Amino acid sequence: MTILETDRPGSEVDSGADALTLGRQVRERRIALGMTLEQLAAAVDRAPSQLSAIENGKREPRLPLLRALAAALGVTVDELLLDEAPNERAALEIAVERAQRGTVFRSLGIQPIRVSKATSDDTLRAILGLHQEVERLHSERAATPEEARRANTELRTEMRAAGNYFADLERAAAELLRGAGYSGGPVSQQMISTVAEKLGFQLHYVSNVPHSTRSVIDRRNGRIYLSSNLPSRDARAPILRALASVVCGHEEPRNYGDFLRQRVEANYLAGAVLLPEEATVSVLQEAKKQRRISMEDLRDAFGVSYEMAAHRFTNLATEHLELPVHFMKAHESGTLIKAYQNDGVRFPSDALGNLEGAMVCRNWTARTIFAQPDRFNPWYQYTDMAEGGTYWCTSRVEKAKEGLYSVSVGVRFDDVKWFRGRETPHRSKSFCPDERCCRRASKELTLKWQAAAWPEAATPTSLLAALPTGTFPGVDSHEVYAFLEEQEQRS
Repeated sequence: MTILETDRPGSEVDSGADALTLGRQVRERRIALGMTLEQLAAAVDRAPSQLSAIENGKREPRLPLLRALAAALGVTVDELLLDEAPNERAALEIAVERAQRGTVFRSLGIQPIRVSKATSDDTLRAILGLHQEVERLHSERAATPEEARRANTELRTEMRAAGNYFADLERAAAELLRGAGYSGGPVSQQMISTVAEKLGFQLHYVSNVPHSTRSVIDRRNGRIYLSSNLPSRDARAPILRALASVVCGHEEPRNYGDFLRQRVEANYLAGAVLLPEEATVSVLQEAKKQRRISMEDLRDAFGVSYEMAAHRFTNLATEHLELPVHFMKAHESGTLIKAYQNDGVRFPSDALGNLEGAMVCRNWTARTIFAQPDRFNPWYQYTDMAEGGTYWCTSRVEKAKEGLYSVSVGVRFDDVKWFRGRETPHRSKSFCPDERCCRRASKELTLKWQAAAWPEAATPTSLLAALPTGTFPGVDSHEVYAFLEEQEQRS
C-alpha cells in the first residue's frame, strides 16, 4: 500500500482505499481502544464533527491529519489505508452505503437510511439484496437492441483503427504455444490439450452440455466441459475460446460492450494459437513474393476451417503485409453476419452505423457466389463500386445449422496483384445503397405483379423476441449451474 509521496500542506490521500473503507478502519480501531469520538478528536486537535464525517466516509482526511490519526490509534498509515473492511459487519455497512450513493439508487428517489449500530445485519442484507436486484433489472432494460448495436459499432471502429490486429493477444498466444513446446506446422489437438493442462484445466467431453452454451468452464474444479458430439477436427477452437476467459482475465461482463469485446478476444486468441503469428506470416510473405496469396493454401497449411484462415489473414495482412483488406460473412438470405475492414470499402449498415443484420448488395461477391454451380472451387470477382473504386474478392460457401453462408476476403484493385485468382473475368457493378441497384424490381415487373402478388413472409422467430438478457446474454444460468452441480457430484 502506498501513500502520496509529497508532504506539502493540503495534499490529499492517494491510495487504493476509498473514503468509506478508510472511515470504517478509523472507527473500528477507535472503538477497539475504547476511545470516544470526542477523545480522538481532542488527540488530533480536530472537531468531533470533522472526525464523524471521516468515519462515515463523507470526507477524506488530508495527509497530516491521516498521520495524526494513525499515531493516536497506535497504527501505521499503511494499516489505515488497507483496502479491506476491518470485519464482516463493516463490509456490509460499506456495501450498503456505497449502494445508496450510487446512480441507480438515487434515480429511485428513495430517501437513504442512516446506517447505525442499531441497524441489524438482516436489514442491511435485505437492502443490499433489493438494490442488487433493481440494478440487475435496470441493466437488462438498458440493454436495448440500439444499445447493443451501438456497442458493436464502437468496437468495430476500434478494431478498424488497429488494423484488426491486437499485439497483446498475439503475445499471449505465442506464450501459450511456447509453454506447450510448439515448434512449427499445424497445431495438433494434443498440443491444445497440453495448453489446457498448463493452465490447470482438464478436458471433459459430455453429452449434456447446456443447450445455450458452446462450452462451460468450471474454474473451481479446473475443468472444461465440451460436447461429446463435437467433431475432433473442430475441438481445438472451442477449447481455446473457453480458455480465453482465463488467459485474458475476463470477468463477468457488465454490459453488452464487455460481452462483445470478450467474444472478439476469445475468437482472436483461438485464431492466433491455431495459426501462430510467426509461422503464418512466413507462409503469407512467401505467398506474396510468389504473387499467389490464397485463403485455401493458408487453410491447408494449418489445418483449420476456411473461415478461420480468412479471419486470421484479416488480422495479419495490414500489420505484416501492408495490405489493407476487408472480411465478410454473409448468410444465403443476404444478411451480413460479420464484417471487418480497413481498406475503405463501404459495407451496408443501419442508421446507427451497425453492420450486422444489414442486407448485402446482390452484385457483391458475397452474394453472387450462391448462384454458382461449382461450390468446390473459390469464386473470384471484381466489383466496381459507386464509391471507392473497384474491389476484388475471393469467396467460398460454407454450411452451418442455420443454412449456407459465404466467407469473403477482398482488397482494393491496386493490391490484387498479390493474389491468386486475379485473372478472373468475372465483374459486376454495385450502386448500393441506391435501391435501384438491386433492391427494386424493374418497372415492367412492378406493373405486372404489384397488385397480384401477396407473399407470406418467412418471419424469423427472433424478429419480435426480446434481446437476450443475463450476465452472459442468451445463456440459461439455471441450466448451467445445475449442470456443474451434477458434474461435481458425479466426480
